[in-house]
Amino acid sequence: MPGADKTTTVDEIVGELRPGMVVGIGGWGSRRKPMAIVRAILRSDLSDLTIVAYGGPDVGLLCRSGQASHVVSGFVSLDSIPLEPHYRAARQSGSISASELDEGMFLLGLQAAAWRVPFLPTRAGLGSDIPRLMDHIATVRSPYPDPESGEHEDLIAVPALTLDVAFVHQHRCDRSGNAVWLGEDPFMDDLFVRAADRAFVTTEQVVPTEELRSGGVDITRQRISRLDVDGVAETPNGAHFTECPPLYGRDEVFQQRYAATAKSDEAWGAFAAEFLELDEQGYQAKVAELSEVAR
Repeated sequence: MPGADKTTTVDEIVGELRPGMVVGIGGWGSRRKPMAIVRAILRSDLSDLTIVAYGGPDVGLLCRSGQASHVVSGFVSLDSIPLEPHYRAARQSGSISASELDEGMFLLGLQAAAWRVPFLPTRAGLGSDIPRLMDHIATVRSPYPDPESGEHEDLIAVPALTLDVAFVHQHRCDRSGNAVWLGEDPFMDDLFVRAADRAFVTTEQVVPTEELRSGGVDITRQRISRLDVDGVAETPNGAHFTECPPLYGRDEVFQQRYAATAKSDEAWGAFAAEFLELDEQGYQAKVAELSEVAR
């Protein structure tokens, strides 16, 4: 028996959000980000959001728009441009607060939330300034002695990164939320989905369930189950300008254009008017027009 039809649109999804939410965004840096959702948030009046991400332009855009008030991240980068310029500007000006975690700590925070436990212990972050600078990061003594020394090791207790809502972008999805990724890396998208009270998948293509793994795609590429998904929105090219291989690479020309908007309010205003004040259909048409001109 097929699962429930959970198809929706990015605007309907964002219409469910409220100010002050903790929002998890999947992907990694400038790779396979659910950018159509980010653009829909930019068109909304949402504010005071806590953004939890292995950050890229998703974080930078929401910092520049003023809709993010706090960012929890393992890093914030555009990959080919090492430092996300709008995030850097927000940190330097103090317009946001931030919890900058070791990448391994960030992963375990998501895993703890997905498993519904309050924390997970780790050695990641030991010897760093994280416990000193972040009062909410505690240490815990292992109840089990080291087999050689007999000592009980002190570990960092990473608190669960529990999310109100999470968004991820996948290559294929059926109407009930089973999703398949086709690129080199699943990232932590499955953890984001399970760490959230509500989770939504944007996808390049909605297909019948029996076609999810067509073309020799094996079952290990289906990391996301309909049991953890509340809505599915078909958004072709929805990760633009980040990469979504093997379907398309990062739009480096557009990314450089975006990065340059950090130079002045005028540059940002012109970029926002040209690209971000459009609906998704208008944005994609504008991007297609630029691509055609470039040829």
